[in-house]
Amino acid sequence: MSGFFSGLLRFRRGAWEMLATILIGLGVFMLMQPFWMLAFTYSFIVTLVGTVMFIVVSHFPE
Repeated sequence: MSGFFSGLLRFRRGAWEMLATILIGLGVFMLMQPFWMLAFTYSFIVTLVGTVMFIVVSHFPE
């Protein structure tokens, strides 16, 4: 199993922080795109989930 997925399964900080950062970036992208209203509608929720996830996983062990 690769290092990223094993880090997710073992609740290690690096992999979960990367996933939370991707969610934050995806939410910002969804907020800025002008073509798909459904993505714009859920952009705040995705950004909020990524931000809260980042705060929580920052307490995970290295």
